[in-house]
Amino acid sequence: MSDADPGAPGLKPPIEAIAASLRAERTRAGISLTEVARRAGIAKSTLSQLESGAGNPSLETLWALCVALEIPFSRLLAAPRPRVQVIRAGEGPAVHSARSSYRATLLAASPPGARRDVYGVAAEPGPRRSSDPHQPGVVEHVVMSAGRALVGTADEPVELGPGDYICYPGDVPHVFQALEPGTRATLVSEHH
Repeated sequence: MSDADPGAPGLKPPIEAIAASLRAERTRAGISLTEVARRAGIAKSTLSQLESGAGNPSLETLWALCVALEIPFSRLLAAPRPRVQVIRAGEGPAVHSARSSYRATLLAASPPGARRDVYGVAAEPGPRRSSDPHQPGVVEHVVMSAGRALVGTADEPVELGPGDYICYPGDVPHVFQALEPGTRATLVSEHH
């Protein structure tokens, strides 16, 4: 069941969050441990270990459990998120494939009933791009791909570099200011 990526020492799935989510989702669905294991095609002992917070599950094992429980994959990894969340490149809850050199890191799970618009951002150094508050409940997510920028709420922007992620409320004044030429990012605007 273990498939740690030798090129990524110390990066392991967030087993405590996975264990709690598996127990909660199985209980919510009213399905026995034996039945979930059968549906997922894994040993009952493996599922029992995962629910107790032991083991190092592969992406494939977790995906099979999500299919068996009829839940989105992100529900296993997502913890309640703060109003502003920053994930630096190489950090965050990650799972590894048992079949290839592939790692998936959850940056943000879509809440029920949310809609998301995705934008590519290209910015150059100069004045800040200041945005007025959007509709109540709007949340913005930014993943930097190149350059550096100050991003986030107008009163507390955070400096980000390639691979960094930030989540902040879009219903308050917010900014994006490129600090290097060729700054690029992906912006996701989440509406409820």
